[in-house]
Amino acid sequence: MPARSSRPTKTDSVSAITPALFRFLAELARHNQREWFNENKDRYIAEVRDPLLGFVSAVAPKLAAISPHIVADPRPSGGSLLRVYRDTRFSRDKTPYKTNAAVWFRVGADKDTEGPGYYLHLEPGRVFMAAGMWHPSSEPLRLVREAIVKDAPGWKRATRVGLSQDESTLKRPPRGFPADHPLIDDIKRTSFTSGESFTERQADDTGFPTMFVNACRSRAPLVRFLAKAVGVPF
Repeated sequence: MPARSSRPTKTDSVSAITPALFRFLAELARHNQREWFNENKDRYIAEVRDPLLGFVSAVAPKLAAISPHIVADPRPSGGSLLRVYRDTRFSRDKTPYKTNAAVWFRVGADKDTEGPGYYLHLEPGRVFMAAGMWHPSSEPLRLVREAIVKDAPGWKRATRVGLSQDESTLKRPPRGFPADHPLIDDIKRTSFTSGESFTERQADDTGFPTMFVNACRSRAPLVRFLAKAVGVPF
Protein backbone atom coordinates (compact mmCIF):
# COMPACT_ATOMS: atom_id res chain seq x y z
CA MET A 1 0.00 0.00 0.00
CA PRO A 2 1.14 3.62 -0.50
CA ALA A 3 3.08 5.34 2.27
CA ARG A 4 1.03 6.77 5.09
CA SER A 5 0.17 10.45 5.13
CA SER A 6 1.76 12.96 7.49
CA ARG A 7 0.08 13.88 10.75
CA PRO A 8 -2.28 16.86 10.60
CA THR A 9 -1.15 20.16 12.09
CA LYS A 10 -4.37 20.54 14.06
CA THR A 11 -6.28 17.97 16.06
CA ASP A 12 -10.01 17.63 15.63
CA SER A 13 -12.56 16.21 18.03
CA VAL A 14 -10.94 13.70 20.35
CA SER A 15 -10.65 10.23 18.88
CA ALA A 16 -12.25 7.58 21.04
CA ILE A 17 -9.69 4.95 20.00
CA THR A 18 -7.13 4.19 22.73
CA PRO A 19 -4.38 1.62 23.37
CA ALA A 20 -6.97 -0.37 25.34
CA LEU A 21 -8.58 -1.38 22.03
CA PHE A 22 -5.38 -3.03 20.83
CA ARG A 23 -4.72 -4.66 24.22
CA PHE A 24 -8.17 -6.22 24.20
CA LEU A 25 -7.73 -7.58 20.67
CA ALA A 26 -4.33 -9.04 21.59
CA GLU A 27 -5.90 -10.82 24.56
CA LEU A 28 -8.78 -12.03 22.40
CA ALA A 29 -6.28 -13.57 19.99
CA ARG A 30 -4.82 -15.55 22.90
CA HIS A 31 -8.20 -16.51 24.38
CA ASN A 32 -10.49 -16.93 21.39
CA GLN A 33 -13.20 -18.83 23.24
CA ARG A 34 -16.83 -18.02 24.02
CA GLU A 35 -16.36 -18.42 27.77
CA TRP A 36 -13.52 -15.87 27.86
CA PHE A 37 -15.35 -13.43 25.60
CA ASN A 38 -18.55 -13.64 27.64
CA GLU A 39 -16.57 -12.94 30.81
CA ASN A 40 -14.95 -9.93 29.11
CA LYS A 41 -17.87 -8.68 27.02
CA ASP A 42 -18.23 -5.51 29.08
CA ARG A 43 -14.59 -4.73 28.24
CA TYR A 44 -15.25 -5.34 24.56
CA ILE A 45 -18.14 -2.90 24.64
CA ALA A 46 -16.22 -0.25 26.58
CA GLU A 47 -12.82 -0.59 24.89
CA VAL A 48 -13.66 -1.63 21.33
CA ARG A 49 -17.30 -1.32 20.32
CA ASP A 50 -18.27 2.02 21.83
CA PRO A 51 -15.00 3.80 20.90
CA LEU A 52 -15.45 2.74 17.28
CA LEU A 53 -19.08 3.83 17.28
CA GLY A 54 -17.79 7.18 18.51
CA PHE A 55 -15.28 7.20 15.67
CA VAL A 56 -18.07 6.56 13.15
CA SER A 57 -20.03 9.49 14.56
CA ALA A 58 -16.95 11.72 14.49
CA VAL A 59 -16.13 11.09 10.83
CA ALA A 60 -19.73 11.04 9.56
CA PRO A 61 -20.01 14.77 8.73
CA LYS A 62 -16.50 14.80 7.25
CA LEU A 63 -17.30 11.85 4.97
CA ALA A 64 -20.59 13.51 3.98
CA ALA A 65 -18.54 16.44 2.71
CA ILE A 66 -16.83 14.02 0.31
CA SER A 67 -20.12 12.48 -0.79
CA PRO A 68 -23.60 12.59 0.75
CA HIS A 69 -24.00 8.96 -0.32
CA ILE A 70 -21.32 7.60 2.04
CA VAL A 71 -23.13 5.77 4.83
CA ALA A 72 -21.65 6.30 8.32
CA ASP A 73 -24.06 4.49 10.64
CA PRO A 74 -23.11 4.47 14.36
CA ARG A 75 -25.68 1.88 15.43
CA PRO A 76 -24.11 -0.98 17.47
CA SER A 77 -25.81 -3.58 15.28
CA GLY A 78 -26.47 -3.37 11.56
CA GLY A 79 -24.44 -0.21 11.10
CA SER A 80 -20.92 0.60 9.90
CA LEU A 81 -19.15 -1.41 12.61
CA LEU A 82 -18.55 -4.96 11.42
CA ARG A 83 -19.49 -7.86 13.67
CA VAL A 84 -16.88 -9.39 15.97
CA TYR A 85 -18.43 -12.82 15.45
CA ARG A 86 -16.93 -15.03 12.74
CA ASP A 87 -19.02 -17.03 10.30
CA THR A 88 -17.57 -20.49 10.87
CA ARG A 89 -20.12 -22.48 8.87
CA PHE A 90 -17.82 -23.13 5.91
CA SER A 91 -14.44 -22.72 7.58
CA ARG A 92 -12.09 -25.23 9.13
CA ASP A 93 -11.13 -22.56 11.63
CA LYS A 94 -13.86 -22.71 14.24
CA THR A 95 -12.57 -19.94 16.51
CA PRO A 96 -15.69 -17.85 17.16
CA TYR A 97 -14.33 -14.29 17.11
CA LYS A 98 -12.43 -12.00 14.77
CA THR A 99 -9.19 -10.75 16.31
CA ASN A 100 -9.41 -7.42 14.53
CA ALA A 101 -11.94 -4.62 14.62
CA ALA A 102 -13.24 -3.11 11.38
CA VAL A 103 -15.56 -0.43 10.08
CA TRP A 104 -17.14 -0.33 6.61
CA PHE A 105 -18.51 2.89 5.12
CA ARG A 106 -20.45 1.79 2.08
CA VAL A 107 -21.51 4.09 -0.73
CA GLY A 108 -25.27 4.10 -1.25
CA ALA A 109 -28.19 3.68 1.11
CA ASP A 110 -29.20 0.25 -0.14
CA LYS A 111 -27.30 -2.33 1.92
CA ASP A 112 -28.15 -5.07 -0.59
CA THR A 113 -26.56 -3.24 -3.55
CA GLU A 114 -22.94 -4.19 -4.19
CA GLY A 115 -20.77 -1.13 -4.58
CA PRO A 116 -17.58 0.58 -3.42
CA GLY A 117 -16.80 2.08 -0.05
CA TYR A 118 -14.19 2.84 2.59
CA TYR A 119 -12.82 0.34 5.12
CA LEU A 120 -10.87 0.76 8.36
CA HIS A 121 -8.99 -2.20 9.86
CA LEU A 122 -7.48 -2.25 13.35
CA GLU A 123 -5.50 -5.05 14.97
CA PRO A 124 -2.29 -5.17 16.99
CA GLY A 125 0.56 -4.25 14.66
CA ARG A 126 -1.67 -3.65 11.64
CA VAL A 127 -3.81 -0.58 11.00
CA PHE A 128 -4.91 0.47 7.53
CA MET A 129 -7.69 1.98 5.49
CA ALA A 130 -8.78 0.84 2.06
CA ALA A 131 -11.04 2.34 -0.58
CA GLY A 132 -12.75 0.74 -3.54
CA MET A 133 -14.19 -2.73 -4.19
CA TRP A 134 -12.70 -5.95 -2.82
CA HIS A 135 -13.55 -9.16 -4.70
CA PRO A 136 -16.82 -7.98 -6.25
CA SER A 137 -19.11 -10.68 -7.64
CA SER A 138 -19.18 -11.47 -11.34
CA GLU A 139 -21.66 -8.86 -12.56
CA PRO A 140 -20.18 -5.74 -10.89
CA LEU A 141 -16.71 -7.06 -11.77
CA ARG A 142 -17.73 -7.18 -15.43
CA LEU A 143 -19.21 -3.68 -15.24
CA VAL A 144 -16.00 -2.24 -13.78
CA ARG A 145 -13.87 -3.90 -16.45
CA GLU A 146 -16.13 -2.58 -19.19
CA ALA A 147 -15.98 0.91 -17.67
CA ILE A 148 -12.17 0.79 -17.71
CA VAL A 149 -12.23 -0.06 -21.42
CA LYS A 150 -14.84 2.62 -22.23
CA ASP A 151 -13.14 5.37 -20.25
CA ALA A 152 -9.42 4.65 -20.06
CA PRO A 153 -8.48 8.33 -19.43
CA GLY A 154 -11.01 8.52 -16.59
CA TRP A 155 -9.63 5.32 -15.06
CA LYS A 156 -6.10 6.70 -15.22
CA ARG A 157 -7.22 9.86 -13.43
CA ALA A 158 -9.10 7.82 -10.83
CA THR A 159 -6.04 5.70 -10.03
CA ARG A 160 -3.38 8.40 -9.80
CA VAL A 161 -3.18 7.78 -6.06
CA GLY A 162 -2.12 4.19 -6.84
CA LEU A 163 -3.79 0.79 -6.59
CA SER A 164 -2.96 -1.82 -3.97
CA GLN A 165 -0.33 -4.19 -5.32
CA ASP A 166 -1.14 -7.21 -3.13
CA GLU A 167 -4.51 -8.00 -4.74
CA SER A 168 -5.10 -11.17 -6.74
CA THR A 169 -5.25 -11.00 -10.53
CA LEU A 170 -6.13 -13.38 -13.32
CA LYS A 171 -3.29 -15.13 -15.13
CA ARG A 172 -5.03 -14.60 -18.46
CA PRO A 173 -7.26 -11.79 -19.74
CA PRO A 174 -10.94 -12.27 -18.86
CA ARG A 175 -13.15 -13.53 -21.66
CA GLY A 176 -14.14 -10.79 -24.10
CA PHE A 177 -11.28 -8.43 -23.27
CA PRO A 178 -8.31 -8.03 -25.62
CA ALA A 179 -4.96 -9.24 -24.33
CA ASP A 180 -3.20 -6.27 -25.94
CA HIS A 181 -5.31 -3.60 -24.22
CA PRO A 182 -2.96 -1.00 -22.64
CA LEU A 183 -4.76 -1.38 -19.30
CA ILE A 184 -4.97 -5.17 -19.39
CA ASP A 185 -3.12 -5.50 -16.06
CA ASP A 186 -5.89 -3.53 -14.35
CA ILE A 187 -8.61 -5.35 -16.29
CA LYS A 188 -7.24 -8.67 -14.99
CA ARG A 189 -7.66 -7.53 -11.38
CA THR A 190 -10.29 -9.21 -9.23
CA SER A 191 -10.31 -6.29 -6.77
CA PHE A 192 -9.98 -2.55 -7.24
CA THR A 193 -8.64 -1.01 -4.05
CA SER A 194 -6.24 1.62 -2.84
CA GLY A 195 -5.04 1.80 0.75
CA GLU A 196 -2.98 3.61 3.32
CA SER A 197 -1.24 2.19 6.39
CA PHE A 198 -1.09 3.76 9.84
CA THR A 199 0.54 2.93 13.16
CA GLU A 200 -1.22 2.14 16.40
CA ARG A 201 0.13 5.41 17.75
CA GLN A 202 -1.51 7.31 14.89
CA ALA A 203 -4.80 5.48 15.47
CA ASP A 204 -4.68 6.58 19.14
CA ASP A 205 -3.99 10.20 18.17
CA THR A 206 -6.72 12.83 18.55
CA GLY A 207 -6.17 13.73 14.91
CA PHE A 208 -6.82 10.23 13.56
CA PRO A 209 -10.35 11.00 12.31
CA THR A 210 -8.84 13.72 10.14
CA MET A 211 -6.03 11.42 8.94
CA PHE A 212 -8.57 8.79 7.97
CA VAL A 213 -10.87 11.23 6.17
CA ASN A 214 -7.93 12.79 4.31
CA ALA A 215 -6.97 9.31 3.08
CA CYS A 216 -10.58 8.76 2.00
CA ARG A 217 -10.74 12.11 0.21
CA SER A 218 -7.59 11.42 -1.78
CA ARG A 219 -9.18 8.20 -3.06
CA ALA A 220 -12.57 9.70 -3.86
CA PRO A 221 -11.88 9.70 -7.65
CA LEU A 222 -11.42 5.90 -7.53
CA VAL A 223 -14.58 5.36 -5.49
CA ARG A 224 -16.52 7.73 -7.76
CA PHE A 225 -15.40 5.86 -10.89
CA LEU A 226 -16.36 2.50 -9.40
CA ALA A 227 -19.71 3.79 -8.17
CA LYS A 228 -20.58 5.11 -11.62
CA ALA A 229 -19.48 1.82 -13.21
CA VAL A 230 -21.87 -0.27 -11.09
CA GLY A 231 -24.71 2.26 -11.06
CA VAL A 232 -24.41 3.52 -7.48
CA PRO A 233 -24.74 7.27 -6.77
CA PHE A 234 -21.72 9.10 -5.41
